[in-house]
Amino acid sequence: MAADPQVVTTLRRKRDEIEAYIGAMERQIADAQRDLSAINATIRLYEVDASAPGSVPAYAEIHRLFRRGEMTTICKQALQQEGPLDTRELAIRVIRAKGMDEDDRLLRKTIAFRIVQALRLHERRGGVRSDGKRQGVRIWSTQPKGEGSGNSNCHV
Repeated sequence: MAADPQVVTTLRRKRDEIEAYIGAMERQIADAQRDLSAINATIRLYEVDASAPGSVPAYAEIHRLFRRGEMTTICKQALQQEGPLDTRELAIRVIRAKGMDEDDRLLRKTIAFRIVQALRLHERRGGVRSDGKRQGVRIWSTQPKGEGSGNSNCHV
């Protein structure tokens, strides 16, 4: 039984029409998925819950997460309780004290740089001292009251 050429032609035309329609719908779905992803990312930026542990938004300015002198106070308390600690260990103590994510490598590194800046200033004032380096990381300890740094002309 041979098919009517008109029927086959009509079916092929309908098939091509449906395929084109499906292709257009797939492109619209892909566009809608990209739009949805962008909207969800924007919502997450605005819904950051500062009280939730580890909820530090990307590109947050670290100095805004701490009150004036808070990082130094946390470091000094850790040094008084545990003895000499290196910068990495102090960074972990600060992150724990603030309830942040300890596994965030970039956060640990950023906090460590801020600790070095803060403690170098306090080293000049005599509150802490640097006891050299261990594996390329500065070791810090508390300095007894009344004991100065010994070199008031020390420049960083």
